[in-house]
Amino acid sequence: MAKQQYKYNPDSLSYEEVRVSIGRRILRSILFIAPSVVLGLLLSLFFARQIDSPSEKRLRSELDQNKTELERLRESIRLANNVLDVLEGRDEDLYRAALYADEFPEELRLMGSGGSDKYAHLKGISNDDLIIQASSEMDRLERRLHAQSISFRELLMLVKDKEKMITCIPSIQPVRNSDLKRAIGGYGWRIDPFYKTRQMHSGIDFTADRGTEVYATGDGVVEEVEVAGWGYGKCIVVNHGYGYKTRYAHLSAFDVKEGDKVKRGQLIGRVGSTGRSTGPHLHYEVEKNGAKVNPIGYFHSDLTPEQYDQLIEASKNSHKALD
Repeated sequence: MAKQQYKYNPDSLSYEEVRVSIGRRILRSILFIAPSVVLGLLLSLFFARQIDSPSEKRLRSELDQNKTELERLRESIRLANNVLDVLEGRDEDLYRAALYADEFPEELRLMGSGGSDKYAHLKGISNDDLIIQASSEMDRLERRLHAQSISFRELLMLVKDKEKMITCIPSIQPVRNSDLKRAIGGYGWRIDPFYKTRQMHSGIDFTADRGTEVYATGDGVVEEVEVAGWGYGKCIVVNHGYGYKTRYAHLSAFDVKEGDKVKRGQLIGRVGSTGRSTGPHLHYEVEKNGAKVNPIGYFHSDLTPEQYDQLIEASKNSHKALD
């Protein structure tokens, strides 16, 4: 029970009982308990910050896990970029060099991917710095992959064209070795058998019996089928594309006509002695970009190294040309 208080009254020269109003009592009570309330709040805030609730612990664990996964993603992106570095190096130094292709434009590898505020929507979220860095690195990786895919598509087209070119370039003998009768007449300067003067022999003569099969030495289109009483006599010209043409002269018969598409190794005619010729043989020429070249360099697909060496040796007999 609260202790009763008294107050001296000088007018009545006596002590009077002090009566405290209800409001004053309430104010006193508030002032009394206020420090305790404030202290309790401070303690609550302190412990709230120091001790996580179960939900906060779960959220914090998820954030830590997300951070770990983001760092792992960045490491995977870094490794992928390293692999792309190797592919780009091979692209320029090996594949393009082998296919005689132009360098891939560097600006295509560095194509833009948006303005500087592209990642503004990611700012302010948890681990935003890691998320923005990972997003930027992923975008760069996607740009490089897209550019490399363009480069590989270009190289694939070149490879297919090279495959076609390989089948078109003359590369076999027009007459089988087993059908040859004696040494071939070579390419180069020799004594003309008719005029007895030194002239350029622009092909190779293959001696064989009349009617011996003559084969196309590469894929192409029959451009000319000529019949003349002098010069090449009965003659076939095949256009192989890529600047290459071949001529098969002094034939006795044709097995193709102008405009026909032919394949390497396909029968196109028969050995004869038409035109300016001293005996049955095939006069064979190779033309590259409008200039007649030595056919000896174009017999490599159907000969062993020993046979090729023998052919080169035989081709040195330029004085034995038959036309």
